[in-house]
Order: sequence, then structure tokens, then C-alpha cells
Amino acid sequence: MVNNMGGWVEPIDAYLDRKYEELKLLNSCLRRPLSLIRPRSIGEVIGRKFQLTASIRAEHELEAWTATETAWSSLDRGRFGPFRFKYDYQRADLEVEGPSVYDFSGEITWDTVYTGSGMAAISALLLASAHVLGRADILVLPSTYGESLELIDRYAGHLRKVVVKNGLDNKLAGAGIRRILLLDFCAPDGAFEATLRSAGRSLDLLVFDTTCFMGSSGRIRRVLRWARHWNIPTVMVRSHNKLDSLGAEYGRLGSASFVRPASAVAGPDPKLNDLLSETRNAIRLFGGAALPAHFPPYIGDDSYRSLTSRRVAAILRNSRRTNRYFRPDLKGPVRELHFAHGLYVTLSSRQPLNEAVARSAAARMAEDLGRAGLPIRHAGSFGFDFAAVEWFRDVLTEEYSVRIAVPDLPTKQWDDLTIAIGRWWLSHLQSLGAA
Repeated sequence: MVNNMGGWVEPIDAYLDRKYEELKLLNSCLRRPLSLIRPRSIGEVIGRKFQLTASIRAEHELEAWTATETAWSSLDRGRFGPFRFKYDYQRADLEVEGPSVYDFSGEITWDTVYTGSGMAAISALLLASAHVLGRADILVLPSTYGESLELIDRYAGHLRKVVVKNGLDNKLAGAGIRRILLLDFCAPDGAFEATLRSAGRSLDLLVFDTTCFMGSSGRIRRVLRWARHWNIPTVMVRSHNKLDSLGAEYGRLGSASFVRPASAVAGPDPKLNDLLSETRNAIRLFGGAALPAHFPPYIGDDSYRSLTSRRVAAILRNSRRTNRYFRPDLKGPVRELHFAHGLYVTLSSRQPLNEAVARSAAARMAEDLGRAGLPIRHAGSFGFDFAAVEWFRDVLTEEYSVRIAVPDLPTKQWDDLTIAIGRWWLSHLQSLGAA
């Protein structure tokens, strides 16, 4: 196979300098900073980053030991880093003041409720929608995040799932039937773009999962402009344990942000207000409130946005190189290269994989390539400083594949790992029983 990836190359020294800045930012969050030197290897970057985030959490626990669930102490327990918290028993009424990951320069305002994970946020929202919207069609795109679809199928009995592939067809909207669009960046890029070229006049609510793009992304802003043009009430849901934590998975944290244009002097849509209230109730009753210790204290730092932008840009550059390499050389074994988010690709075979084979392939690939000293792990998330490989199921088609989450690595090292992944996949198709 010929390396035809092309494009701009980030040298290892520039990468290590950038990572040193990330480590210094993390270290600055400690009351007792650790001794820190410029990392000399990728492995040192990864290990030091997880050590620092563990130290931040540990220091917080030692200093906030009086903050029990029953609040037996009268000591102030309401601050961590740039965040202030107010809550009573079990954080059921948690109020948070502090910096947001979203940055849209006054274009919109929003009310945010925080949860213990991204799935807790979308679960509370969709269950709350039963009390505000009643029975409705929920429109989803191909490759929509699998657990979101599973949630709809198993627990949102008031919602009828409708798959849309080539844009919204408003003619299908029946009289009196409410329509919710669930939009996330897991969809293929073509389906995502077709949706934004469609008219949204028949939609009663947009549930917009922003997890796969950084909070200041222009593509998020574009979706919000589209929703504003069609006057669609919008809620942004997000898992913050991905791109918002500098690749360190700081702590489980999610949110639902109820959006309105900054120019809307009359206030939020009444239904959106009702939905916000019901979502708060669902979070309280299902015990889904966030933990104050899981708010990354470095989010409010001036350098945070710049470093996050550079991390995400490096991941997207590496992803484009992977696409250019896999497209001609793997052909049939590639399942999907062009997700709207650009954060991972999926590999399959000319004959379908089953769950057992996909699981085994992911574990074996990570083990074999990791044993060879390559920065790859068997992990079910993305946005790391190492490649993450995991089995993957498309809930809509019931087809299985193996997902490769593209990391923030220096260009040559990622190119080498991309080649190794491709060679491993082609050489193991026979033994996987899928050739």
C-alpha cells in the first residue's frame, strides 16, 4: 500500500511543545503544583496528563471533605475553580455559575442544566418531552448515536422513530402530529448537509447533540442559525467528557442548554420554558444531577480555548489523512469514512461482521498494535492522545463494524499507525471469519 496521505505535517517537536502547554495548564489548577518538565515522548504526554487530572480530583476531594450529601457542615462548599455551585440535598436543585464551553459572541442566550453524563441529559430531555409535546415523530439521521436510538426504542414510548436520509420531507408531516428532529454529528456528512438544506417549518423541536464538535465550532453556529431561520425551539445536549477535557476524560458531565436568540426580547418560547422545567424534574427524580467535582477547573483559563482548538484541528487533520489513505487502499473493508464530525472511521468487510467478531477484532487489534509499541488502546470513546479502537453497531441497520477514533498525535506517528491499522485489518480478515 502506498502512503498517499499528503497535507500539512506537524513535527514531533511542535507536538511536544503544544502538549507541554496543555500539561502546564493542568498543573496550574493544583494548589500544590507538581514538578513539570517538557515531555520527551508520546507515552510521557499521555501518562503525565492522566496523572495531573487525577491529582486535581484528589486535591479537590481532600479540600472539600465537608461537602457531604447531607450538608452536615456549615462551611462554604460552593466553589471549585471558576465554578460556583448552589444546591441542597443530593444536588437535586443544582445551580451552576461559571464559564461555558459554548462561545457565540452574544448571538444567543441559553439556560443550562447539568447532569452526570451526556446520556443523562438527553434521557431527561426526551422523557420530559412526553409531558410537554405528547406523542410525536422523532426524526433521526443514519448513524445517529446508537445509545440515543436505543433510549428512544426502549423508554420513549411516546416517540415514533422516523429515519430521514436525504433531507426533511415536510410533506410527510401529518396534521396534528408533532415533529422533533434529533440531530447529531454522528451522521454521514451528506445526510447532515441535506438536512440543513431542508425547510424546517414543520418541526416543533430541535434536539441538537453537539458532543462531537468543540463548543465554539462554526458548524454548531450554522445549525443554530438554521433553527433560528425556521423559528425552531432548540435544546443543545452534550457530553463534556469528550472534547472538553483536553483528552483526559476529567469526569462524567453532561448538559442540556435551552437556546433562544439574544434579540428575543419577549423571552423564551413558552413550550421551551415548560420543557426546561420538566427536564429539571426528570433530572431530580431520576437522580441524574452532576457532581461539582466533575467540572474541569481549567475551562475558564484564557489558554483553554486556544489549546482545545489546536487539539481538535490536529485530530481533524489526522482524520483527513486517514480518509485519503484508506479510500484507495482498503476499499471494500471500509464501512464509513465521512462522518459529519470527522472524529472516527469504521471498518467492516465485504461480508457482514457479527457482534462477537467485531468485539474480538477490536480487542485483538488494540492488543497486537499496542504490543508493537504503537499508541492505540481498546477504548470506547474519542478525542484522546491515543487511537481508540472499539466494536461498533449501527442501531438502524443492525450492522457491526470496528471503530477507529482518530487521536491528537504528531503527523508522522499517526501516519505510521494508520498504515499499521490498515495492514492489520487486511491481514486478519480471513482469521476473523469475514473475508
